[in-house]
Amino acid sequence: MESLQRSRLAGGAYGVPHTPGAPVNPVNILQIGDGNFLRAFVDWMVDVCNGQGLFHGGIAIAQPLEQGIAEPLTAQDGLFTVLLRGIENGQNVQSRRVVSCVSLALNPYDQWDAMRALASDPVLRFVVSNTTEAGIADVEEPFVPRTCPRSFPAKVAALLRARYLALGGPAAPGLVFLPCELIEANGANLRRIVLLHAHRWSLGADFIAWIERSNHFLDTLVDRIVPGYPAGEAAALCAAWGYDDRLIAAAEPFHIWVIQGPADLAEEFPLHKAGLNVVWTEDLQPYRTRKVRILNGAHTASVLAAYCAGLDTVQQMMEDPAVAGYLRHVMFKEIVPFVPLPEAERQAYAATIMERFGNPFIRHELMSIALNSVSKWKVRVLPTVKDYVAKHGTAPAGLAFSLAALLWFYKGRMVDGAYTGTREAGPYPIRDDAPVIAKMAAAWEGGDPARAAGQLLGDAALWGEDISVLPGLADLVKADLAAIAAKGMKAALGQAMG
Repeated sequence: MESLQRSRLAGGAYGVPHTPGAPVNPVNILQIGDGNFLRAFVDWMVDVCNGQGLFHGGIAIAQPLEQGIAEPLTAQDGLFTVLLRGIENGQNVQSRRVVSCVSLALNPYDQWDAMRALASDPVLRFVVSNTTEAGIADVEEPFVPRTCPRSFPAKVAALLRARYLALGGPAAPGLVFLPCELIEANGANLRRIVLLHAHRWSLGADFIAWIERSNHFLDTLVDRIVPGYPAGEAAALCAAWGYDDRLIAAAEPFHIWVIQGPADLAEEFPLHKAGLNVVWTEDLQPYRTRKVRILNGAHTASVLAAYCAGLDTVQQMMEDPAVAGYLRHVMFKEIVPFVPLPEAERQAYAATIMERFGNPFIRHELMSIALNSVSKWKVRVLPTVKDYVAKHGTAPAGLAFSLAALLWFYKGRMVDGAYTGTREAGPYPIRDDAPVIAKMAAAWEGGDPARAAGQLLGDAALWGEDISVLPGLADLVKADLAAIAAKGMKAALGQAMG
């Protein structure tokens, strides 16, 4: 079976939506990151917008690590298929698109001169990235102009230096950075670290002033579940489509990209005009709060109870009447009312999240969500608990149970050097920072739930404050833990929900 080819795509051989005649656009977007997420999110959006004639985006993809997909992507003429599958308004939906806006793929470690030349092209305007949450970090390293730096911010500083020198120094046109890394204030943090490198490398006050004056580092928030390459069904899919694609990116239909930036930049990058869920705003914090509290908060509030009840995936959780009923309660009765957005908007978003959780095409392991649950509960759930207490004078029953389930999940012992919990289906690894594990192990020594709850809820180092003083919370958690110990997780869940 033949691989994807532009000549065949242009001739309509594949019978699939694409942008006719692509690529005809010069590279105006540099993408640092070659993973499934960016290809099924940013590249897909640009391709859709191009196809409607609203934008003329050409993308150069640079792999962030020495190992990447620049070579196979080049072998496929820069083409790949985005396969969207999920549930919308209660119905299964599916679509695919061959993305054709990628003009170039580079390995900067072998092609740093080409990267510097690309950065020095006045046509280049936007830089998007996803180098994982650990990518936007300050890593000290020397400045060697003809050598690719290791860290992402250092790469940006070096590329900006090349652009500044090639295009007239202080008069050089700047760039717009749209980082998609999942950290708060991603644009502001990238800017801060880039400037640290510029100072550290003694690149000059004029260059530093140009970075600050002429370049935009925008905070963004992204959301789309992208499982990636569907290995188990790729052969059957390609046979049905009539072409071989080694870079299929499967994703859910839902997507949102919130960008905090001025209106003139929105006009330059008009994805929102193509019917895409792209929001330009002066303040993305309400959207971050919505996502963290509703999507992430509902995950954290439910998955540990579900796992200890014997379930393994989010889909199984949604198919279990007891756990799904608990999730609906905490979602709509305890979380949604305290999200600072209009009622209709937060209710609609929560309903969408419930559909996304039930997507049969995505296998989302509960254990992958359970990683570092203490810090997640602190950020995602505790603020809602405090808002609920402020309004009602006592802690919410559902979210209190989520804390009890968390403490029970962390009830473990050392086995072959690893802290290990046990559920009916057998042992499981408990993964968190070493100080957290040490505190959990010490609190559960002896196995007394009341003692463990009292010791852990009062530990401000875990939660940022002593949460045992929140009205009603400690009593609810202790009662829930006693019920879990006596009856098991699922029966205790039913008792907590009345």
